[in-house]
Amino acid sequence: MTARRAAALAALAGVAAAAALPPLSALPLLPLCLSGLYLLWAAADARPRPARRRFLVGWAFGAGYFAAGLYWVAEAFLVDAATYGWMIPFALGGLGVGLGLFPGAALWLAGFAPARPLARWAGFAAAWVLAEWLRGWVLTGFPWNALGIVWAPLPAFAQAAAAIGMYGLSWLVALAATAPAAGRLAAFGAARGVLRGCGVLALIVAVQGLAGWARLPAGPAPAHAHAALRLVQPNIPQTEKWRSALRRENLLQHVLLSRRPGWESRTLVVWPETASTFPLDLPQDALARNLAAQAAPPGGWLIAGAPRRTPPGEPFRLWNSVIALSAAGEIGDIHDKAHLVPFGEYVPGHGWLPIAKLAAGRVDYSPGPGLRTVHLSGAPPYSPLVCYEIVFPGAVADPKDRPEWLLNVTNDAWFGLSAGPHQHLAAAALRAVEEGLPVARAANTGISAVIDPYGRIVARLALGSRGVIDAELPRALPETPFSRLGNGVPLALAAMGFLAACLAARYGLHRRRATPTS
Repeated sequence: MTARRAAALAALAGVAAAAALPPLSALPLLPLCLSGLYLLWAAADARPRPARRRFLVGWAFGAGYFAAGLYWVAEAFLVDAATYGWMIPFALGGLGVGLGLFPGAALWLAGFAPARPLARWAGFAAAWVLAEWLRGWVLTGFPWNALGIVWAPLPAFAQAAAAIGMYGLSWLVALAATAPAAGRLAAFGAARGVLRGCGVLALIVAVQGLAGWARLPAGPAPAHAHAALRLVQPNIPQTEKWRSALRRENLLQHVLLSRRPGWESRTLVVWPETASTFPLDLPQDALARNLAAQAAPPGGWLIAGAPRRTPPGEPFRLWNSVIALSAAGEIGDIHDKAHLVPFGEYVPGHGWLPIAKLAAGRVDYSPGPGLRTVHLSGAPPYSPLVCYEIVFPGAVADPKDRPEWLLNVTNDAWFGLSAGPHQHLAAAALRAVEEGLPVARAANTGISAVIDPYGRIVARLALGSRGVIDAELPRALPETPFSRLGNGVPLALAAMGFLAACLAARYGLHRRRATPTS
């Protein structure tokens, strides 16, 4: 098979594998696609320039996987199609080409594993996890759609994340889904042992599912005594959100939704990211702040997304913030988003790239100081996370001041009724399992949800709907192994699995050599 044909097949496998992501969750495609990729990777050993070929098939798979899995990014450029529509091919192509470098590097690295089939299988999975971890922090990081995310809609299978995190789940997926192909190449002691490989796949999935099922309680998680939530989902289209003639009306819509019947019994009302398009923190913002404060329940707090700017007379800066207001309009806390979206909230190389950020305004947002735990009187302490800050495993809660819940405010209106909000919700569910903390998620157009610390969705509002969620905040669990040790756990596990496979393969080889023949 020519290198070009191998790359084309790998790219098709990547496109098909993206169907395993939420919301489709076509999980049976993963063994077919990843086993096919594994065979293409292994076949490179018999070809000229094998290292280059291994990289090529990995890159092609990644390009197909990310271009298909992140197709919804194009929706953001259509909000102002006249200005940004021309960028869609470059954005999607760039994401596929750029992010595909990580699977390419993984397959190139895995080629250095010892030639024994068992070691090659374990080396493939270990290299894949290392590449996913690198993707989570290189150039500010983009860990979206790691393989482990496919288990988020199935809480029993997601429970392993409490110990090994999302990257650990990716390791299990990489091992299980490539086992049939590895079996065909004699990784499990039999030539062309596809059935043995299928048995290994079934064993990994069964153990993972049964262990998770045993961890899940039969009933709902107990509720916190002092956190009655109301999450507001106004469903305001992005094309209308920042229009001058509608900004005050949009703010009023949030207030009216917040004060629906039952509002007095709530302790916390939560609005989405930039729910108020007016700043709320400076003295000259008093009018908008007092209007917004009418949504705060008696004796409780309104937690709202809003922009923040420097006072007059200072060099102008802008932040994407979360502000806590009392019913009297007093500010209880201000938190500024730290992990900004490249090209969405700021333009890398702003001085030389002739484009503006997608978000409203021409001034780039400034980053905030980072993770912190907010303590409001009468409310359990929380970790505020704006938009895609919640997709970073091991980076959602301050380990020195552990919160009792994670608050995610977001505006997924940029992405319409696409797969993007479903994938975003899945990431939030995995963070809940990893940290043992409940998540409250307020999204402008959805999907707003309350998630218990086992990753189970307690309440939700459908994508593209308008309304509120009234729910009690579930109680946090004790610290999980992952919340204490972080991403070092899955990396160490993958490395130990690889070393164990190398030793097992070598031991088995020596034992066969020592066996007398007739």
